[in-house]
Amino acid sequence: MYAADPDGVGATPRKAFDVENPPGGLRPSESVTKLESLERAERAALAPAVVLKTGFYILVWYAFSTCLTLYNKTLLGDKLGKFPAPLLMNTVHFALQAGLSKIIMHFQSKGMDNAVEMGWKDYFMRVVPTALGTALDINLSNASLVFISVTFATMCKSASPIFLLMFAFAFRLESPSIKLLGIIVVISTGVLLTVAKETDFDFWGFIFVTLAAVMSGFRWSMTQILLQKDSYGLKNPITLMSHVTPVMAIATMILSLLMDPWSDFQKNAYFDSPWHVMRSCLLMLIGGSLAFFMVLTEYVLVSATSAITVTIAGVVKEAVTILVAVFYFHDEFTWLKGAGLATIMVGVSLFNWYKYEKFKKGHINEDEVNSSSFDGDAKYIILDDLEDQDEFQDEDT
Repeated sequence: MYAADPDGVGATPRKAFDVENPPGGLRPSESVTKLESLERAERAALAPAVVLKTGFYILVWYAFSTCLTLYNKTLLGDKLGKFPAPLLMNTVHFALQAGLSKIIMHFQSKGMDNAVEMGWKDYFMRVVPTALGTALDINLSNASLVFISVTFATMCKSASPIFLLMFAFAFRLESPSIKLLGIIVVISTGVLLTVAKETDFDFWGFIFVTLAAVMSGFRWSMTQILLQKDSYGLKNPITLMSHVTPVMAIATMILSLLMDPWSDFQKNAYFDSPWHVMRSCLLMLIGGSLAFFMVLTEYVLVSATSAITVTIAGVVKEAVTILVAVFYFHDEFTWLKGAGLATIMVGVSLFNWYKYEKFKKGHINEDEVNSSSFDGDAKYIILDDLEDQDEFQDEDT
């Protein structure tokens, strides 16, 4: 796009925000067309076949996620499985995810140019921090399950949007606003209601899950930075997984060597005989498979529907996890916790609605942002850049 000078001589190049290589800023007629296509897409999204397909994907995602949560709590719980090497278990999980994602990328890349162009500096400044943040998020979440209930951990972890916004402010991915500060206050109030009068409160469990929420905000902000730069070639989540999980496995293995009680393994029922060692390895592989297929299902869901659908479904998923934990582990669930959970869900829903409104403001069709079929190329939009696009549109009119 070029801006001509008043005399009509010469032109100055102007670069607008590029979403999957579109033309320059939208003109009024194009904006109307975009809005009409958005309305058609919203009507099409209500078609019975689409609703059934989306519902099926969401149920499968819920199933893998819930099974993984029950698996972790059953195996690691201080009053349950008491697995002696949680860091070793996560190392196996990450290594399995790295191997499976590499295999998928091998078959996806046949006949396609999917090369990732990234220098070592960018790798250590972008990929490694993302991987370390993700590893700490998962390791701390699992560590908290040793001391606290699934219900309490899930509700505390729901505070992660607070830290996501804080890191987004720090990295200038989002601009502070009254709406966002209000969302932070709502979610914080819900967390306080959840923690208040917790009969099984454990200090270290609470610290671990809070740090996990902090790391969750950090790693998703770093992930957004990675996805923001097209030249990295990491917009495909499976490609991203294939790059971060090896670092996660190595970092967690180092922690395992330092912190897991390796000298006591021979005395433990999980490792005191060859058969028990094989059984423990199988248990760890099952957990790694659940984790991988949960991420893969989420990827398919994003590709088949939209990122907005996944974020809204994610709010409901937290409630489903808590409901299952109450029935399966008989976790205590008081009216105060219910009020806290409801407040958190309202806050998270407001955050998701805020993101959805920014999508609409940018006149971006969800079907254009996320492919209507599983083509291995899920698309993401950096929200603040949409505001920059609007500025270019205003200059053109």
